[in-house]
Amino acid sequence: MSDSSHPPLAPKHLGQTSELPASPELAALDYVPNPRAGELYLVRFAAPEFTSLCPVTGQPDFAHLVIDYAPGKTIVESKSLKLFLGSFRNHAGFHEDCTVGIGRRLFDEMQPQWLRIGGYWYPRGGIPIDVFWQSGPPPAGLWLPDQGVAPYRGRG
Repeated sequence: MSDSSHPPLAPKHLGQTSELPASPELAALDYVPNPRAGELYLVRFAAPEFTSLCPVTGQPDFAHLVIDYAPGKTIVESKSLKLFLGSFRNHAGFHEDCTVGIGRRLFDEMQPQWLRIGGYWYPRGGIPIDVFWQSGPPPAGLWLPDQGVAPYRGRG
């Protein structure tokens, strides 16, 4: 059930033709009322083919992102999240900046009870870099499954 004290938000992308934003700064994230406001539960988004650019070489960097959050009054609309994540394809940023920036923007705008992001980056120069950020301690009683991404062990 939705919270009747907040008017419904009209998503900009859902049901519309939307172009990939030119940059993360230009991407508009849509938030809609949480249909289970007041209940403690976890939402997970996995983006196994996330791409950005190395800010030094311009070469593509690839990551498997896992975003977990316990909703507050709103949830993020998935199409707008996909467009936001896709906008990083031409964005030059270090792994740490991309991962933490995504988590921080979602947390600041959506204001969930709690959020964490795991950025499991594929090796460049022989070293995989994994970046993790969370908004604080998880709420008591929240079930936190493992993010399900195995440590990098090479091929096979």
